[in-house]
Amino acid sequence: MKQSELIENNDKYLAQTYNQLPIVLDGGKGMIAYDLDGNEYLDFTAGIAVNIFGYGDEGYIDAIEKVLKKGMVHCSNIYYNKGELEVAEKLTKISGMEQAFFCNSGAEANEAALKLARKYGKFSGGRTHVISMKDSFHGRTFGSLSTTGQKKYQKNFYPLMGNVSYATFNDLESVSSIVNEETCAIIVEPLQGEGGIVPAEKEFLQGLRDLCDEHDMILIFDEVQCGMGRCGTPLLYQTYGVTPDVVTLAKAIAGGIPCGAMLTKGKANSILVKGDHASTFGGNMVAMAASSYILDKMDEKFLNHVKHEGEYLFEKLSKLKDKYPALISEVRGKGLMLGLQMNESPADIIKKCFDKKFLILGAGTNVIRFVPPLIITDGDIDTGIAILDQVLSEMSK
Repeated sequence: MKQSELIENNDKYLAQTYNQLPIVLDGGKGMIAYDLDGNEYLDFTAGIAVNIFGYGDEGYIDAIEKVLKKGMVHCSNIYYNKGELEVAEKLTKISGMEQAFFCNSGAEANEAALKLARKYGKFSGGRTHVISMKDSFHGRTFGSLSTTGQKKYQKNFYPLMGNVSYATFNDLESVSSIVNEETCAIIVEPLQGEGGIVPAEKEFLQGLRDLCDEHDMILIFDEVQCGMGRCGTPLLYQTYGVTPDVVTLAKAIAGGIPCGAMLTKGKANSILVKGDHASTFGGNMVAMAASSYILDKMDEKFLNHVKHEGEYLFEKLSKLKDKYPALISEVRGKGLMLGLQMNESPADIIKKCFDKKFLILGAGTNVIRFVPPLIITDGDIDTGIAILDQVLSEMSK
């Protein structure tokens, strides 16, 4: 069936919940994605920060095939499976956390974290109040949506989970002013993604840690998008020297196979007990094989590569900012999670780049987001920046 016919069938057979570009992606190699008609696209989206090894990585494919050939794709959590135990050990060691719970997505990981926090609060004074941040994004299930500080995602689904307040990101006084005797947890992204690629300040995260210690609260870091090596360390919080009680992960953790994880440390380890929480497909054998491969590759050499490419991309984006000050106001982010703050909506720029076979994303209101596969090279960056430069030149005229 032709690409155009499939797109027409989308309107008939698929729920219309996405604004999609008119291509049907069908494969890829390295940094290049292919559509059904054979067109090639330089991809700086990585499936929204998921495909960190790009496309067609032979080791990744082999790891998955080995599980498939054994004949058991799924193992119920009534039983142990070797992959889940191995990944839990690798993940806790590389992250500095202590225990892992596996699920299917970032939203599920955040739901688990919120349940953990609410239970902790219940048994330490009956506390249920959770503080999140304005412009945050934690998912679309009811608990995660309730802690997402953006009304555009919430407006059609009230009433949401109660007793949630929103503070201003990077404003410690804003947080401390709404802490009360019912507050059991603070949830925050160390680097806001959907909110516009806004990094946390170290003093802010340390202040949240101090508040949680002072008031016996659970500190949750949502690293669904910024974690798994994207910012040059296994988890972003490691660059700040501030350790949370709970970290949530997904997206890149299995490189494209649905998988999420909640990692805990210290007092958060023993809060959820047998029967409190579960996920049918959590620890899925295929997902664990994919995750194990990814974790094995996350060594010092690979992370140094990410740091270098992040610095190189930041440098190139900064030059575009200097060249087009009427269009670009700021470059920000960390590692290979960067954003261009535009002076107006970047929708036309993103569309024109798409027409030139260059895939980029939006974030927040006026931000172009760059979350490419972590295998990116200087040459890939030069190619992408040249296309963006051409588009910006056309727009400036």
